[in-house]
Amino acid sequence: MAQKFVDGAMNADFMFPVGRLFDASIATQDPYPLLARMREEEPVSWVPTLGMYYITRHEDIATVLKDDARYLVGGEQMLVFDTFGKHMMTTDGVEQRRYRMATRASFTPKLIRERLEQRVVEIVSSLVRDIAPQEKAELRAAFASRLPVQVMLAVFGLPPEDEPLLRTWFDSFEKALANYTWDEAVRSQARVQVSEFKQHLARRLTEGAGGLLSELAGAKGEDALTEEEIYQNALIIFFGGISTVEALILNTLFALSSHAECFQRVRSDRGLIPKAIEETARWLSPVQSATRLVATDTEIRGVSLARGDLVNCMLGSANRDARVFERPDEFDLDRTDLGQHLAFATGPHHCLGSHLARAEARIALEALLALPGFDVSAVAEPRGYEFRQPGELFAVWRA
Repeated sequence: MAQKFVDGAMNADFMFPVGRLFDASIATQDPYPLLARMREEEPVSWVPTLGMYYITRHEDIATVLKDDARYLVGGEQMLVFDTFGKHMMTTDGVEQRRYRMATRASFTPKLIRERLEQRVVEIVSSLVRDIAPQEKAELRAAFASRLPVQVMLAVFGLPPEDEPLLRTWFDSFEKALANYTWDEAVRSQARVQVSEFKQHLARRLTEGAGGLLSELAGAKGEDALTEEEIYQNALIIFFGGISTVEALILNTLFALSSHAECFQRVRSDRGLIPKAIEETARWLSPVQSATRLVATDTEIRGVSLARGDLVNCMLGSANRDARVFERPDEFDLDRTDLGQHLAFATGPHHCLGSHLARAEARIALEALLALPGFDVSAVAEPRGYEFRQPGELFAVWRA
């Protein structure tokens, strides 16, 4: 790791006094006040409880995420690699581009409109029909957690009855990717679930699965993915396609319910839903960070980083940086600087499914707000260190 001393005298606690205040409990509950202090006092900060540097300013984070020569995604000390192994999110350069190019066609805006949007509408309509007569529901369990799983099943050409199984795997993966204490029981469970997931995909493929799974399996040419590469990349697409969408729906409803004037405007003008989703992605980022491995000795804002160090780019902090966003802690539907947010990261590893996530959230909110008298009746405060959203969100409407 990098030297944590200056002139052989000042120790890490003296050099990085704010960083040593940061722990998992603070991050889980409300990280934003401490992240704001980091941005101003200590924008590159050593966090000893997690064994990594936090980078908190928008400019620095964007620079790191765009530089896949000096800051890598692959490394055995990174949770995403430890959980899933090698795929498009744990490789760089030529190898990463090969994986991404093999799958990206299915996630372009054009093909989403042509192939997937109608299916998303059908899934949303079915879920809403199930809950509509009840006049109330806890929307995480009844709606937001189910929609992205069913959409991912459709993307990969898997049958609807796989939903409970995929949800079980997802919950295990989510715990593993937030396991910054490296709890061995969590790691072991995730490895078992990863193996089960890949074996399940193999069975479904032999049974004639369609969608992206069969497209990848049937691809020809020197850049075609091997069977193992298909399953490895399906893992990360599957996970990313669920976590972000569920949180984006719940976080948008939380944001609107805690800003009554904004909620009323969106109710009156459904055309504001995309803006509400985008502002939510900035104000309450579903994914809070992106970790990188330092490939060569370098420096950020006067802090020396050594080859092998880990840096955690705090996306949630970047999205509240006053150097980029006016009144960053306010939720504002009229914001003109929304195009600068980093909720879906940036650079070579920009979220592959960002357009699909936005489409799912938009279609979902349009359907929910179309329920007569729809309102949020109670909501838990958003929590989570790596993935942030309310644990429960209750809504009411008239049948």
